[in-house]
Amino acid sequence: MTHGSHAPLALVFPAVARKVGRARAEETRIALLKDAARAGTLTDTELSELYDFGDTDEKHAILRALGEPELLDRPGLLPLVEDALRTNDPRLVAAAMGGYATRHLPDSPWRHGVLKCLFMEVPLDAVAGWERRADAELARMTRAFVAERAAAGRAIPDDAIRLTERNAD
Repeated sequence: MTHGSHAPLALVFPAVARKVGRARAEETRIALLKDAARAGTLTDTELSELYDFGDTDEKHAILRALGEPELLDRPGLLPLVEDALRTNDPRLVAAAMGGYATRHLPDSPWRHGVLKCLFMEVPLDAVAGWERRADAELARMTRAFVAERAAAGRAIPDDAIRLTERNAD
């Protein structure tokens, strides 16, 4: 599969895994999106439709591609991140909390995304820029999460401790 294909992206994108294999599918999909963005042919509507009709692997590739600020950093794509954060798929949640979310998600939904990562045991390092964006409110919410887990006799994720210690003040 060449990146310069003239077939509509809506036809090429879903077929990638069959053409290049699953191991190379995600990077190929991201490259296709980058190529279309560079060419100026990728619209928010087209990208939203690829996401809406895509399988989990296709959605994951799109969410990862959103982290490319020079190509796909468009505020109108925030509904894709919001959708991924409503799922129970740790891969999609982790991808949703990449650089795009750090740049565009308002504070409250961003904090809830971080807490969802902690709850789902998605590594905190999957949250792009968490060190810069974490604030006193996130620390308070995380302490409440830790207290709730402790009261229920559940394990407390190391990343929750890491976040509260880093934002102890």
